[in-house]
Amino acid sequence: MPTPPLLALRGVCKRYGVVEVLTDIELEIYAGQVVALLGDNGAGKSTLVNVISGVAPADKGTIEWEGRAVPIKRPHDARDLGIATVYQDLALCGNLDVVGNLFLGREIRRFGFLDEVEMERRTRHLLERLTKGVPDLRVPTVSLSSGQRQTVAIARSLLCDPRVLLLDEPTAALGFEQTREVLDLVDQLRDRGLGVLLISHNMGDVKALADRAAVLRLGRNNGFFDVNTASQEQIISSVTGATENVPHRMASHESRW
Repeated sequence: MPTPPLLALRGVCKRYGVVEVLTDIELEIYAGQVVALLGDNGAGKSTLVNVISGVAPADKGTIEWEGRAVPIKRPHDARDLGIATVYQDLALCGNLDVVGNLFLGREIRRFGFLDEVEMERRTRHLLERLTKGVPDLRVPTVSLSSGQRQTVAIARSLLCDPRVLLLDEPTAALGFEQTREVLDLVDQLRDRGLGVLLISHNMGDVKALADRAAVLRLGRNNGFFDVNTASQEQIISSVTGATENVPHRMASHESRW
């Protein structure tokens, strides 16, 4: 019997007033794989992330976790399952140092006082496993490079040991070297067995990193691709609507990809 995906969406719909933003969305994320979520502006990518992360619960459809239906009505529900999200704005406090940002809202206390030594130890241990690119943990994050801030945001999401990580445009504002560092970091997370949903407009990043691509167009599925075999032109055609491929149902894992 095939292993079920870590996370699966079955017929998910989301409506705001009379406008249906997502219609019958299907998506699967497996352990140790990167799935790229592609689509033009307004395709529904951000709404889909909000549905999975519990910020904007689905109105219809089913969300499955390891093959069983689960409710995700609040961000707390997603975190309890093992879903973490890094948004494009990173949500870092520029005046706080790296340690302060990682433990903001979940500070470690000892005898009623902040345990700065333990928080710094854990931060250093986590970052050393991920990157050597943040040498000083006590500088304000506003003084870090864009790539370093992205690394800090990803590291913060890993404190709770998630199994699925949602990354919203993680390389959008980065230069070449910083982009390479972030992509290497995501590659490490895949090797550690995480399922990663990578929201991106950058086809170079998608072809370099993703195992699969799922395309949204006007709030609907418009194609699923094996990134290793599909051409860049095929995927872009699905994004722009040059080809229409809206599935009525998800095929099996083996046959679809």
